[in-house]
Amino acid sequence: MPNPVVRWQILSPTPDKVAGFYQKLFDWKLSQANALGYRELTSGDKAGADGGVWPAPPGVNGFVQLFVEVPDVDAAITKALSLGGKVLVPKSVLPDGDTMAVLHDPTGISFGVCALKKRA
Repeated sequence: MPNPVVRWQILSPTPDKVAGFYQKLFDWKLSQANALGYRELTSGDKAGADGGVWPAPPGVNGFVQLFVEVPDVDAAITKALSLGGKVLVPKSVLPDGDTMAVLHDPTGISFGVCALKKRA
């Protein structure tokens, strides 16, 4: 399938509590051993998409974002803008080399697009 959902992210005003809940509920592995201190949750099952928990902006309730893999983040941003979308977080290169941006669809729902660095 082109452009698969490859990650999910929960944004929460209480990220440690939320990460701990899902870790215990589903027996997922929880790690913050990354450059950003991101609370990564992994199931260990290659069939599923891993994700994590990040602090929500002040005054914002928790919500879930899906990240869709695209071959070109800039092209995805341009196409989203032409369809009435908006950029929420501009294109960024993460410490692991992945490239991502967070957008709003025309109704205000946020989602991410990412180009994953090929790993050996």
